[in-house]
Amino acid sequence: MLHEMMHDIDAVIFDMDGSLVDSMWMWRAIDIEYLGRYGIALPEDLQTKIEGMSFGETARYFKEHFPIPESQEEIMEEWNRMAWDKYMYEVPLKKGIPEFLAGCRDSGIKLGIATSNSRVLVENVAGVHNLRDYFSCIMTGTDVERGKPSPDIYLAVAEGLGVSPERCLVFEDITAGILAGKNAGMRVCAVEDDYSAQFRELKKELADYYIEDYTGLFV
Repeated sequence: MLHEMMHDIDAVIFDMDGSLVDSMWMWRAIDIEYLGRYGIALPEDLQTKIEGMSFGETARYFKEHFPIPESQEEIMEEWNRMAWDKYMYEVPLKKGIPEFLAGCRDSGIKLGIATSNSRVLVENVAGVHNLRDYFSCIMTGTDVERGKPSPDIYLAVAEGLGVSPERCLVFEDITAGILAGKNAGMRVCAVEDDYSAQFRELKKELADYYIEDYTGLFV
C-alpha cells in the first residue's frame, strides 16, 4: 500500500545533506578543522547562523565574520576539496532511499534535488551512489538568488521538472528547508536526522509528515 503522503504527487524533491544522504555530521567536522587552521574555535551558534544558506552565502559569512586570509572563492574550493573524500567513502544514503527512488520511478513520479551545497559535490554524490539516472533536475544554491528558507530553489526545481508546486512533495531535514518547501506551496515531509535532533518537535510541527527513514513508503 502506498503511503498517504504519496497520493496526488507528480514530483518528489529532495534536499541532499541530511535528507538524501547522511552527511550533516561531516560539515561540522569540516568547520572545526577549517577554522582550527587559523586558531579559531567553532562558535556554539555557528550552525544555527548558517542553516539554510547556500554554499556561497556560507563562504561569504565566514569571510565576513572570521579573520580568514582566503578569498570567498578560495574558501569554497577548499571546502570542496575537504568534503570530496568524505562524500566518496564515509557518507551513506539514508536508509531505504534506493527502494524509494525505484518506487518513484516505477510510479512515474519525477525526481529532483534542491541543495544548498555546491554543484561539484552534489554531482559527486550522485555519481558515487549511481543516482544520476533517477533525477531529471538538480539545482544548487548558486542557481537561485536567495537561499532557504526562501522558496526560490524549490520553485526552480519544480519548474525544471515541469510540475506545479502543489503537486510536489519535499523531503527536508532542517527547519529552514522545511520552511522553504512550505513557502513554495509544496507538501513537506521532515526527515529524522541526528544533527537536528534538538529540533525534532519543531520539525514535526512545521512539516506535513515526518519519517524516521524511507523504509516502507512503497509497499
